[in-house]
Amino acid sequence: MNGTKRFLPANSNQAVGLGEYCRDFLFAPQCVSPETLALTERFHIDSVGCGVSALHHHANACTVLRREALQTRPTTAQKGGICLGAHVAVDTVRSVGANVAAVREWDSNGTNFGYDKNTGHVAGEFGHNDFYPVAIAAGREKGFDGNRTLRMMLLIDEIRGRLAEVFPLRKYGIDHVHHGAVACAAAFTAALGGCPLQIESAIGLVVAHYVPFRAIRAGDQLSDSKGSSAAFAAETALLASYRAIDGFQGPRDIFRNPLAIYRLNEPCRDGLSPFDLDLGESGDAFAIHSMHFKLGLYEHQSASALQSLINLLAITPQIVKDLDSILSITITIYEPAFSIIADPAKRSPQTRQSADHSLPYIVAKTLQKAALKFAAGYLRCGWIELMLLPEDYSNNAITSKELARVIEKIHIQHGGQEYDSLYPEGIPARVSIVHKQLGKLDGELCIFPLGHSQSDPIETALVVNEKFERLVGEAVESPKKLAEDLRLCDMPADHVASLYSFRIKEVPTK
Repeated sequence: MNGTKRFLPANSNQAVGLGEYCRDFLFAPQCVSPETLALTERFHIDSVGCGVSALHHHANACTVLRREALQTRPTTAQKGGICLGAHVAVDTVRSVGANVAAVREWDSNGTNFGYDKNTGHVAGEFGHNDFYPVAIAAGREKGFDGNRTLRMMLLIDEIRGRLAEVFPLRKYGIDHVHHGAVACAAAFTAALGGCPLQIESAIGLVVAHYVPFRAIRAGDQLSDSKGSSAAFAAETALLASYRAIDGFQGPRDIFRNPLAIYRLNEPCRDGLSPFDLDLGESGDAFAIHSMHFKLGLYEHQSASALQSLINLLAITPQIVKDLDSILSITITIYEPAFSIIADPAKRSPQTRQSADHSLPYIVAKTLQKAALKFAAGYLRCGWIELMLLPEDYSNNAITSKELARVIEKIHIQHGGQEYDSLYPEGIPARVSIVHKQLGKLDGELCIFPLGHSQSDPIETALVVNEKFERLVGEAVESPKKLAEDLRLCDMPADHVASLYSFRIKEVPTK
């Protein structure tokens, strides 16, 4: 990639370094490539589509947090935030929590895998671009134009993405949103005008006081906590920022603190943090270029299995002529996908949150949709035709006996070192089907499914645009107009301030 980076070595106070970096990136910026800003904008629009759909369908967590936010008013020191689909200013922290929860609810927005082949950083921590509402809130608060707001979105993704490359939270049972909390605290404090020491304090407060555990994403059935974990992280970050600006002093030099989670979990010599940080400053030297789009509602690690299945169906569409003729389905996949979405606890999901994290459910539902398309005369189906949407996770869908019979035929196996060595640069998976009439059919090993940063960007964009229209089609008057209205590039500050003030149909406010 072309562009410059800022290096924060392990033997430095990286929290102060992040503070200096954030201030320079926002207020003394070097040139970011138009391609990078355009990509940031596409991810933001995609995330809003996910949030609008979740609110329109009255998804519980984001509806509760939105209702809670709409009962508040801004403090005298704030201009206040706007909840998606509302027009009245409310408490900034609560608005951000509600908006982040909506964006994250469907688990369908952008994803990174904590990998940078250029630096060799391969911690492989997950992360998602859940936190764009933080930038919108900062834009309202400080009167940012669209270009500076886009830079702040990029800044949050950069810090969050680079931390994911060097520190694996999952390894210690910590939820990935912690990296997002650090990024939001740093960026939001800088946006408010905080000095590097105040930014250091905000980061210290988050690291010392906010360590969410992966119990959020484990257990027999997942709950509202899965979709709202990022929201609580964002709220915590903003509270830390406001307190630091007001003079509250958090722990100093937190990345080298011997009892903070980083040094505690990765013991290292005194005076060092466990990692160096490389942060993009200009051109296209940014972590966002390794971020992937999701092409529907599914856990991101299932994408290669879906791609392998779609490719197999393109060659032999008659597989789904009669699902009862399928004798078995074998999915070979890598670790950690094997331990997360192939967890035996998720073979019989009872909640939507468990279903969209269940590889057996995701594959079975896709096969079921393919069978319906085949019966309707569609002989070639791709991502658009088989796109998983909210209705595919309804109570009726989850409790379907027909679907359960397909799930029973699915066997998932770990591909061992052959597969693990391809991760996190790729997300390898293969689907094989044994059919009563057609015999054994082996799908190809898929490493870079459509939507992956290394897949075809033009084809990806076509599917992502279709996804946006399908998600918001019933929720707003004109999906195309909404997409245009959400564009931030070269937009004035008043456009940013009212960006989320569009109408969403049938959103409960009580």
